[in-house]
Amino acid sequence: MQPGNDYRTGSGAPGPRYWQNRSDYQISVTLDDQQNTITGEVTITYKNNSPEVLPYLWLQLDQNAFSDTSRAAKTTPVAGGRFGNLGFAGGLTITSVQVEQDKGKFNPIPYEVTDTRMQVRLTEPVKPNGDVVKIKVAYSFKIPEYGSDRMGQLQRRDGIIYEIAQWYPRMCVYDDIEGWNVLPYLGAGEFYLDYGDYEYSVTVPWNHIVVGSGELLNPADVLTADQIKRLEQAKNSDKTIIIRGKDEVTNAGTRPKKSGTLTWKFRCQNTRDVAWASSRGFVWDAARMNLPSGKHALAQSVYPAESATNDSWNRSTEYVKGAIEFYSKYLYEYSYPVATNVAGIVGGMEYPGIIFCDHKDKKDALWGVTDHEFGHNWFPMIVGNNERKFPWMDEGFNTFINTLSTANFNNGEYERNRGTMQEIAPALFSPEEPIMTIPDVQPPRALGILAYYKPGMGLKLLREVILGPERFDFAFKSYVDRWAFKHPTPYDFFRSIEDGAGEDLGWFWRGYFYETWKLDQGIGGVKYVDGAADKGSLISIENLDKMAMPVTVEVTETNGRKGRVNLPVEIWQRGGSWTFRYNSTSPLKTVVIDPDQKLPDVNSKNNVWRGDAQ
Repeated sequence: MQPGNDYRTGSGAPGPRYWQNRSDYQISVTLDDQQNTITGEVTITYKNNSPEVLPYLWLQLDQNAFSDTSRAAKTTPVAGGRFGNLGFAGGLTITSVQVEQDKGKFNPIPYEVTDTRMQVRLTEPVKPNGDVVKIKVAYSFKIPEYGSDRMGQLQRRDGIIYEIAQWYPRMCVYDDIEGWNVLPYLGAGEFYLDYGDYEYSVTVPWNHIVVGSGELLNPADVLTADQIKRLEQAKNSDKTIIIRGKDEVTNAGTRPKKSGTLTWKFRCQNTRDVAWASSRGFVWDAARMNLPSGKHALAQSVYPAESATNDSWNRSTEYVKGAIEFYSKYLYEYSYPVATNVAGIVGGMEYPGIIFCDHKDKKDALWGVTDHEFGHNWFPMIVGNNERKFPWMDEGFNTFINTLSTANFNNGEYERNRGTMQEIAPALFSPEEPIMTIPDVQPPRALGILAYYKPGMGLKLLREVILGPERFDFAFKSYVDRWAFKHPTPYDFFRSIEDGAGEDLGWFWRGYFYETWKLDQGIGGVKYVDGAADKGSLISIENLDKMAMPVTVEVTETNGRKGRVNLPVEIWQRGGSWTFRYNSTSPLKTVVIDPDQKLPDVNSKNNVWRGDAQ
């Protein structure tokens, strides 16, 4: 790793000169449910906190990935896939790009669009250390039916469910690591975004219900008096309250007007993104969430009447509440006023304060996806890593914390045995690429292992085997506290864990994250001191592959006495074999390495020595 500096210290904390730029957004759009289009305008207030002059700006036009001429489409296999964008002529139509040159006066500015990026060429550069520029972009796009498992539309009996994301031009991140981060959006690599405050308005047909990131600012304009009353009840109830029941969905009286449109206004502060959903067919329920500080937030769910069954989405709000209350205690308090789960076409996708889950999910499947997507409100919504390059810093971390949340929820209602680390080892080490591989380069079959499962199990190893729960939890929470609403790199994470736990883990980071090394520990043999078992035993163990880990050996004697020896990883520093003395009192019956199968050992056949087989 590079030495620490004034921006990112050797301890893994932000340095005294750490900076990041800020992007505030005002967005106003209209949903046309006849043409299935979005039309609107975004004004971005961009603050340059960097020490450099910026003569031009880069914006992300992620919606362009949903064009049949995009790089995303051209790099999608003919057979399609989760991130496929084949056969849809979508993408953004940019009507105008303007910059504020006098207060309140915007003038056209030159710009250049390249696939999912737009360069805005300023007439006056943005000065360093706090200068501000305002950019206004007018645009429209056709809503894809299925937008790469990120957004889309689903036809249900009572109307289309629109899940809307990547729906406005967004600033690329300019940071101290790479300057402008301009990797194109191809589908697998997700997002890297600035933080800021958002105010946005969504104009929809009169009979729609809209939910979005943040707080609804004008409930009196868009809800009935009865719905407002029910929402107040929900804000004070640990049990789910129906805001709009399945028998009310087709009742025009559940809307404050009977024709035209309604404009829903939202605000979300200190966030990196916003998303929303709209439908005339939403059932809606909500409940109170209790946060560690004593504050409260609102958990809510919207879903079609077909999903309002006893083993499905009627428990969604309970799941939202359970996940967020757990993570708020374990990591960092939930930072948004509302948490919304939306049932639709998207199988599982996360945005600040709102997630999209499959309308068909039930029971443990619905708990699992809800828990996972809301776990993302900590990684990457609060801790803002670069998902475009390092998805394991959110997907992997989230996979790990999901195991803890699931064990906690309702006394382990959905916890099940997923196999020991020995049993899952072949899957962990099956990809030929290391975890640090950029996601768009990874073969599709490997992404689930390298971004989710392997790093998630790596944190499990750190917590359960290498550091122990107390040391790991303290270091992990310290990392979250240090980098909340900031942009950590992998090196900041590695250093922060080492600093908080007091352990040099370079051997682990290299073997597990940077390389594809495998672990194979085994018993080499047993000898008795002076040929007498009651004088002690000399047990030889071996490390037969490149990966190293601490060692636990369990010894069972013929007289029934059983004992364990724990050895640190440093025994392998000088080679792949080690012999230790065990104070036996009788001949040994068995010697077992990794008796609890907590290590991803790829060859368990050499893990047991049996005295009767010698």
